[in-house]
Amino acid sequence: MVNPRESILRASSLLQMRRPADAERELRGVLAELPDHFTAHSLLGLALARQGRLTEAVSEAQEAVRLAPDQSYPHYIAGTVYLDIRRPDLTITSVRTSLAHNPEDEAAWRLLARAHVMMGQYREAIEAARRGLAVDPQSSELVGVLAVAHEQLGETEQARAAAANAVQLDPESATAHLAYGRAALAAGDPRTAAEAFREVLRLEPGFDPARDLLVTALKQRNPLYRMLAGLRRFRGGWRMVFLLPAIPPLIAVFVLIAVLHWAAWVAEAVTVLRLARARATRLLFEGVEARAAMASCALVVAGAAVLASGIALGQEALGMAGAAVMALVTPVQEATHTSSARGRGVLYGWAGLLGVAIVTSAIVASPTVALLAVYAGLGTIWLAAGVRRIGRTRSPS
Repeated sequence: MVNPRESILRASSLLQMRRPADAERELRGVLAELPDHFTAHSLLGLALARQGRLTEAVSEAQEAVRLAPDQSYPHYIAGTVYLDIRRPDLTITSVRTSLAHNPEDEAAWRLLARAHVMMGQYREAIEAARRGLAVDPQSSELVGVLAVAHEQLGETEQARAAAANAVQLDPESATAHLAYGRAALAAGDPRTAAEAFREVLRLEPGFDPARDLLVTALKQRNPLYRMLAGLRRFRGGWRMVFLLPAIPPLIAVFVLIAVLHWAAWVAEAVTVLRLARARATRLLFEGVEARAAMASCALVVAGAAVLASGIALGQEALGMAGAAVMALVTPVQEATHTSSARGRGVLYGWAGLLGVAIVTSAIVASPTVALLAVYAGLGTIWLAAGVRRIGRTRSPS
């Protein structure tokens, strides 16, 4: 005979321990004897969502709501399931219903604030977090969400104050340290941010977002990298192209933008390669990024050598080919930092075509082809922007 209360408690503990399959077995046992146990249906929905069985999870959560529509708990758990499947809009609807039944539920306010953050509704997230803190002023997780919302709105001082408060309330909270690191990074303090992200990884070693943010913080500790990385946000609007017939000298602006982007990518490659070779940070840079950084640095060195040889031998085509080899840094880095696999394939293919054009220009001694390859390589920043935009348009919402 199953004891429903004990089984529910065990299932809750197993979910907290990140053992959803074991929690599912406990809950299935309860439902075999009590098929209308709404709490078991709620927790089963959560266990299924955390195993990636999304359709079943939603079905169980909805069944719990059907069995107990006047209880706050099924609506709250349904909201949690919807957040797990990345439907924050449905989470907001469910949690508001839960709060209508129990407005003193701090966990529901926290879930509502997180859903608003995921939706990009940061003012609403701040309001929800403050309502939750009125219920429980000591909730470090709510203070952490508050810090993230302020940081996303560019309110760095409020974000840092809230994040520091979250860490003080719960020094063992990975979420609090993550919020503190993000606030420090937004405030231009990469050293403090790196320390915070290291603490997150100490508390939760497998937390990949903290690892990525730590990499960003370590890069930004280099002042030259920080200065040049900021330039990559500006590519010049595509509408500027229509001004070229009226203002031909505007081409110099495009050239300057492209060269500055190239310099920023070189700084990126040098910084990553240095961190990848350092003993303390080597393990953070063992993937594609480190290999791309090594290839980019090699392209700069090889291109400079070919350029110098062309100048020394008086061969214009060879010297221009060397400059084109150096320009390949832009397509290689743009491809590496493109999230879409199809986009990366397009940009790596483009880099390969440019490589063929460069070799051809050197063989047939055509400085014109090499010069065009230089322009095409540096101009990859606009091609990459178009590839990413198309990728976002085609990706499912």
